[in-house]
Formats: sequence, C-alpha cells, structure tokens
Amino acid sequence: MALVATSFFDSVKMIAAEKGIPEEDVFKAVEESLVKAAEKYFQSFDFYGNFQAQMDRETGEFHVYALKQVVPVVEEEDLEISLEEAQALNPDAAEGDTLWLPQDTSQLGRIAAQAAKQVLVQKVREAERDRIFTDFADRIGEVVVGEVKRFEKSAIILEVDRVEAMLRRSEALRGDRFDKGQRIKVVISAVDKSAKDPQVQVSRTDPRLLIKLFDQEVPEIHDGTVVIRSCVREAGDRAKVAVHSLDPDVDPVGACVGLKGSRVQAIIRELKNEKIDIVRFDEDNSRFIANALNPAKALRVTVVDLEHRRVEVVVDDEQLSIAIGKRGQNVRLAAKLTGWNIDVRSEAEKRRDTEAAMGQALSEAPHEEDAPKSKLPEELGEVEGLTPALVENLAAAGHLDAKSLYTMTVEQLLAIEGMDQDLAFRLIDAVHARFGE
Repeated sequence: MALVATSFFDSVKMIAAEKGIPEEDVFKAVEESLVKAAEKYFQSFDFYGNFQAQMDRETGEFHVYALKQVVPVVEEEDLEISLEEAQALNPDAAEGDTLWLPQDTSQLGRIAAQAAKQVLVQKVREAERDRIFTDFADRIGEVVVGEVKRFEKSAIILEVDRVEAMLRRSEALRGDRFDKGQRIKVVISAVDKSAKDPQVQVSRTDPRLLIKLFDQEVPEIHDGTVVIRSCVREAGDRAKVAVHSLDPDVDPVGACVGLKGSRVQAIIRELKNEKIDIVRFDEDNSRFIANALNPAKALRVTVVDLEHRRVEVVVDDEQLSIAIGKRGQNVRLAAKLTGWNIDVRSEAEKRRDTEAAMGQALSEAPHEEDAPKSKLPEELGEVEGLTPALVENLAAAGHLDAKSLYTMTVEQLLAIEGMDQDLAFRLIDAVHARFGE
C-alpha cells in the first residue's frame, strides 16, 4: 500500500527551493527518513528487516520495502526468504537475488511523519552546509556587502548572498557602530564546514579588506599597472601599504592617493578614519625601509645583522618620536611591512654612542707609562753607543734585559734598527761580562 502525502510533498519542494538545495538531495533525505520510521515501527513487532523507501518524484507517493535475500535454507527470517516462497511471488526469482517486498505503511502514521521531519531537518541542514561551503570556499579574500540581521553577545550576524555570515566583535573596527538593516563592507576570511555557528566568517580587520578596497578605488591597481607588494594593519588605528608601479611613467603613491586625496579618503572613511601610509616599494632594502618609516625621514640605514635581518636607522633628533610613533606603532608597522627588525636611533644618541665607544677603546689601549721598561741600562751599565733610542728599538724587538741578548749573534743584532757592527760586538762583550762565559 502506498503512503501518499501531497502536502508533505509540496513542502519538500518548497524547502528545496528556499534553501537553494537540489530537489533530488531533499527527496533522498525524505526516503532515508522513511526508512528510519519503518525500522522504528516494525521493530516494535520484532521485525528487524533491511528496509528501503522510494518516493515518486512526480506524485509524491511513498513506498516502503523490506529487502530479503533468496536462499535455499532460511536462517534469518527477517533478512532471508526461501527460493520456493520467492518464486511464488516472482517466478523469475533465483538463489542469491534480493526481493523488494512492499510493506503496509498505513499504520506508520505519526511515527513516520515525526521521523521524516527529524531526518529531513538534519539532511537539509547538512545539504545546506555543503552548499554553503562549496559556494564560499573559493571566495575567501573577497570583499562583499552584508546586511546586519541581528546582534549576539560576541558577534554580529550579517546576511551575505542569502547566507548568514558571522562578524565577530574582535574582527570589527573599534569605531564600528551598526544598526539593524545597515549594509557594510566585509571580507570573507574563513568558511568552516563543521561550525555550529554560521559557517561563513567575515572580517573588517583583515589586511585583505584594505587591499580589496584599494583595488576597487584605484583603477591602476585594478588593471595591474600598480601592484600592492605588502600591506599591514593595526585595524582602526593605522595601516601601511607598499606599492610598486610596473609603468615608469605612473607614480604608484600618487595613483593611490588620488586627486586631492580623493581615492585614499574614500577608503579611510570606510575604515572609520584609520590612518593609511602609502609607501613606495623598493628592491633596495635600505631605501624600502627608509620609505616604510614615512612620515619620518631617515638619514642613514645600516644593516647590522644580515642573517637575522636587523638594521639600524638614524634620524634627526626632532624626527625620533615621529619615526617610532605612538606606543611604537610606526616602527612596528614598518618592521612588519619590510620584514626587517628596525632599531631607530636619533643622530645625537648615535653620536653619544660613538663617543662612548671611542672613549672605551682609548681607555683600553696600552699607555706609554704602562709599557714594560728595558733593564739593559742598569744591567749592562754604560756601553758606548747604546743610546736611549737604541734601547727602545731593542725593547720593541723583545729584548728588555741583558739575558735575552746572551745567545744573540752579531748578525742578529745588526737587524735591529740603529745597530752597527762595533756596537754589536761591544754589547755581546758586555752581556758575556755580566753573566760570564
């Protein structure tokens, strides 16, 4: 007997249309729900069969079948049927076939309807999640306009292309204040297939929002003449964007700023007055770092440690606070933009450091009074021709006492500056007289 539910059939089609889900997926979900209902109903009569359900796609008529395998000897009555019984129902039945035996569904009633509803709701939810994931997974990074639908404790729920999207309050700008029904620009940041909350997550703090806004406002970026090489934000406060022109006749910074700042001002208004520094990208790291510290003017950029990407930037004394920025924001963003660790120093501070280093070096250098003194004059007494200058030359050569000259030859002594042959013989005689043969 068939279970006909025209109103339910119409509801299925309506749900499929509303949720944008293929009708076939919903029909299959209904068939699965009928199987569940049949299992629950017939098990109350100790009938644990293998059920299948079919729904006529044209009329909405339902049929429930118990599937039984044709066997020579029946061991499980709920799942098997003898060949003799099978052939009585279908003369063409053979061993190993599966027979679909129609079941009386007239008594399923409310149980079937309730089970169908539960499974249908679950299947519709799963199908809708699959559809949302498929539709939005390739749209991550895209800027969309969402309509504010409702407010929750930790998030704002928007409607984006007939789908609910979640803007967490941590992903909203500090100055954002929204009204129900208001339309706002957001960037699709993630799509979570398993989330209990709305799967589509959007953001207004993501740097990709700023990049896309520039793409919308600046034709030269949209057509590829000007390229955004890097973008960093401390959302709601300040951002830095590094731009580069592929056409030498196009000024990338000027293109982004626009006539009287019209282009960048439109973006600033959208981002609740977030300050935006547009800087010129340069393949030369030193020049790029200097540009990134805008609005401060760098005097010198010195690479301190190439391996760890550390640089020292010297600025005028009055530019130091500008270069560092409020709570270190300017230099912090410049470091993120360039990928270098930046140490900003004022010229006066650098000068003091240089003077201190020179003073330390001088203090560590050996003084003349600290230099070792030669013992030759007191040990050898007066030797004709052994002048103070020659004593210093001997000391410089490592001969500070008479004993160090004991094994010296005349030829070796003649290598000392200012030494002559007669003096060399006199020195050797004096040393040998001092220590004996």
